Order: sequence, then structure tokens, then C-alpha cells
Amino acid sequence: MPSACRARATGPDEIDITILRALKEIGGPAKPKDIAEKAGLDARRVAAKMRKLLRLGLVERSEEGLYSITESGLKVIEEHS
Repeated sequence: MPSACRARATGPDEIDITILRALKEIGGPAKPKDIAEKAGLDARRVAAKMRKLLRLGLVERSEEGLYSITESGLKVIEEHS
């Protein structure tokens, strides 16, 4: 049985939510650098977090390397409002 800490570590954390909100505010596909600027976070940290959000199905990545929020990502934002 997974521990509560482990379960929490694999789901979206507060920084992930901040990134998702920034991506939603941008309103379309964006580079991690632009998302970082909107969220007020370090671009390298955002790039690493985007891989997690992609794995969780909360964002999509285009062939050009631009990220978009998914319906699941929007639901996560709603749940944390």
C-alpha cells in the first residue's frame, strides 16, 4: 500500500498548479520559458516540471516543443480553486 507521502509526491503539487494556471492564462501553446515568466518561476525548474505534468496527462507537447493544458489539467485547476 503506498504511503500518503508517496501518493502526494506523484500527484500535482503547488508549483505544478501554479504552472498549470500560468499556462491557462497564456491561453495557447507556449514554451517552458514563457510559462516560467508568466508563473514567476525559474525556467529550468518549469522545464523539469513540464515532464512530470506531461507524464500525468495534464499537459500536451507539440512536435515544436510547445505545451498546452489538457482537459485533465483544467480539472485539476478547478479542484484547487
